[in-house]
Amino acid sequence: MKFNFLVITLLISSVIIAGCSAASSESGEHEAMDHSNMTNMEGMDHSNMTDEEMEEMNMENGHASHTNLVALNNSTGENELAIPQLIEPKDGVVTINAQQGTTEIFKGVQSQTFGYNGSFLGPVIRVNEGETVIFRTKNELAEPTTFHWHGVDISGEGDGGPHQLLGPGAMEDVKFTVRQGASTLWFHPHPEGSTAEQVYKGLAGLIYVEDNNSKNLNLPKEYGVNDFPLVFQDREFTVEKQFDYQAVRNDDGTIGDTLLVNGTINPKLTIGKEKVRLRLLNGANARNYTFKLNTGDKFQQIASDGGFLNSPIEMSKITLAPGERAEIIVDFSKYDTESDIALLNEDDAILLPFIIDEQKTNPLQISTSLNDFAVTDKERNLSVTKKLELFGMGKMVYINGKQFDMNRIDFSQKQGDTEIWEIYNKPDAMGGMIHPFHIHGTQFKVVSIDGNEPPVNLQGWKDTISIEAGQTVKLAVKFNNKGIYMFHCHILEHEENGMMGQVEVI
Repeated sequence: MKFNFLVITLLISSVIIAGCSAASSESGEHEAMDHSNMTNMEGMDHSNMTDEEMEEMNMENGHASHTNLVALNNSTGENELAIPQLIEPKDGVVTINAQQGTTEIFKGVQSQTFGYNGSFLGPVIRVNEGETVIFRTKNELAEPTTFHWHGVDISGEGDGGPHQLLGPGAMEDVKFTVRQGASTLWFHPHPEGSTAEQVYKGLAGLIYVEDNNSKNLNLPKEYGVNDFPLVFQDREFTVEKQFDYQAVRNDDGTIGDTLLVNGTINPKLTIGKEKVRLRLLNGANARNYTFKLNTGDKFQQIASDGGFLNSPIEMSKITLAPGERAEIIVDFSKYDTESDIALLNEDDAILLPFIIDEQKTNPLQISTSLNDFAVTDKERNLSVTKKLELFGMGKMVYINGKQFDMNRIDFSQKQGDTEIWEIYNKPDAMGGMIHPFHIHGTQFKVVSIDGNEPPVNLQGWKDTISIEAGQTVKLAVKFNNKGIYMFHCHILEHEENGMMGQVEVI
């Protein structure tokens, strides 16, 4: 009887979607964790659950698989890609309103959506290193929200985590000086318990930081002409073409079959016969995206989350977990107007077809030296002072066996000190899941992955890193400001289910 029940449960749960990619690696033993730097960590430790207990937990959460079973529909290329408005500070101020409204995503249908300075998604805010700016935020929603500046080097009180809740109608000025180099960052809400739904409905925008280096490099930089922001998200719509997040919510990450790029369904992008810069953001709740060209041709990656790599890197594909960014350059000068060329996902789903306009040309030679990033010998030789173990799935997700408590500080760190954080993604009975790990208020360096030097395209500033089951990563982490910051899995439903902690910088 019990066997039959398990079989039926497996069959049913096989159509319910896990929001993380499967991880194929098997884990050996991991050294005992040192919790000496942790304070007031109360609760049950689940790190020693048996395989049988873990499997039973998986079944209770409705997941017999960790893979993305829902395939994306191909983009038919019917609609020209929407390009977000580019805004810059006026007299040092940028106004950002979170609001609700309706958007014509499907022709002739108005969908209920959220957005910043508009009904759906948000603008690109461009600021410059050394500039002092005020983000003048206002909540015009009918529910509380926050404004989190993902990847921004900012004080804890301005970071926009769950502590900085704004009620309906509330306003707040966030003043800071831009103290980081050229990069593609983003912003989104972070209220405890409703982040995932608010992002799902449309709250997301981009921040471009420019500096003297970026302005002098030979790179495509004409916004909306040869330099494009691309926000990739997947959604599920009702038969009435509306969002119903609660109906499709999945504790292991909510994914859908409908791709939106910059909020555009079935998008295409018209570009010139030239080198084009694509700034990729995985803005999904849970789905990983692996980007490649249908021609099999290579492209160049020039930047990661927090800035330029040292030099352009030739790649045939790149995978981004939720929250990660990358800048790539595609050379379209080798194609013509009849060329069939598109960005694909790993399963060959068409993400974004390109239409080539031969009248637009620019024989730009890309700079070969972009940055001077390095992990120093001193950083490599630092001892590990923070150990974190990520474990679980569904509602039973933990960091160091604990779930998030806003009243508990898990770690402390001194402002300006570099410490080594070691993060271990413990597998479960089913192999385990990828957890994209994000730290607020800083950009970190990847020192090692399983004791080895990270791939070249991870040798740059990062704020989010995809950690496979069984992997151990070491990060060199320094906070330039004081305050309380979140660290968490960036599968938004995992974050809400408790896979999040707090570090206080003193």
